[in-house]
Amino acid sequence: MPMSSTSVRTAGAARPMPWLPPAVHAAVLLGGLYGGLVTDGPVRPLRLTGFAACLLVLIALDRIEQRRYPPRTPPRPAALLLAARLVLFAAAVGLDRSGVSRALFVLVPITAFLAFGRRVGVALTVACTGAILLGNVLWVPRWYLRTDVVTDLLMSGLGLALAVAMAAIAVGEQAGRARLAETLDELRDSHARLADYAARVERLSTARERNRLAREFHDGLGHHLTAIAIQLEKASAFRDLDVRIAERAIADARWSAGRALDEVRMSVRALRDEDAPFSLSSALADLVRHVDGGSARVTLDVSGEERGYHIESLTALYRAAQEGLTNAHRHAEAHLVSVCARYGEEEARLVVADDGRGFAVGREEDGGFGLRGMRERVDRLGGRVEVEAGPGRGTRITVTVPREPVGAEAVPR
Repeated sequence: MPMSSTSVRTAGAARPMPWLPPAVHAAVLLGGLYGGLVTDGPVRPLRLTGFAACLLVLIALDRIEQRRYPPRTPPRPAALLLAARLVLFAAAVGLDRSGVSRALFVLVPITAFLAFGRRVGVALTVACTGAILLGNVLWVPRWYLRTDVVTDLLMSGLGLALAVAMAAIAVGEQAGRARLAETLDELRDSHARLADYAARVERLSTARERNRLAREFHDGLGHHLTAIAIQLEKASAFRDLDVRIAERAIADARWSAGRALDEVRMSVRALRDEDAPFSLSSALADLVRHVDGGSARVTLDVSGEERGYHIESLTALYRAAQEGLTNAHRHAEAHLVSVCARYGEEEARLVVADDGRGFAVGREEDGGFGLRGMRERVDRLGGRVEVEAGPGRGTRITVTVPREPVGAEAVPR
């Protein structure tokens, strides 16, 4: 089972104050040797040798423990090592004539605090202070009347208390560093997730824009190319029969080509967030005027006021009219097509109906991208598309859009 990031940090955390025990042991060793050599009485080599051996063993234990348990000593080995140190501390104090070895007991609460926690560290601090006091009571007559003994006792207690405070500070600093490392890891993870989300948003935005452009080209250019093809066929058919009708068809084809270019420019302006004025009523009138004639008669009926409608809603209705007329000319073989636009207080409705051959309802998606694109465009605005059709019964497409699309603000017109 893989370890969590927190457990990995704990396992690799540095031991608090690894330098302190060796430093205290070395200082006591030097102090005790100096005191034993410069004493007024006779020098006792055996006692000095035993004292030095105790301190060297303590230094060796420190080295072994730090190499065996680099981050933190487990509770059981820590307890055994603490007991061994207490024995060595007592032996060093008994062999030392200078009294400096009593400083070794400062390491007891620190070691206990780091290995077993605050409660054990404080308890051993109190125990060490009591042991020093008990030793004075048992072996120093009238100790309470001797200023040096009382001072030494007070300094020993103060040293133990400071040792516990130092251990608490070291543990707190280590915990703070661990929390900081954890926070930094979380920030790195959050940054990585945000970068991933940003990449996803960019991909989704790109896909959405690609789909929008595909709809624009299909609805705009596709319609005008169909109209151009129809008008050119009309001109070819009437070239020898009626020159005026042929010339009118060619003029309408030119208009459709120009309109296609205008819509390409509109798409480019949309990419640049440049809004251009747009009137649906005028656009529908131009559309019907240049599509009318040929194999189908096209009528237009507009009522209501389009002022206040968002440009996206009006554009969606215009694209729906283009798609309906294109389908009527290209697929339906219709003779009569009607376009009806109604502007209401809350929503606008466009109806494109023809008397063509129709198709089976529920299979309009089989016709290609047009109706699917129309549904996607209208659904995104919060509107709806209804298709009524049947074989031999014509087709009726009803598109309804709100005055203010979902997530957009109405643009005064």
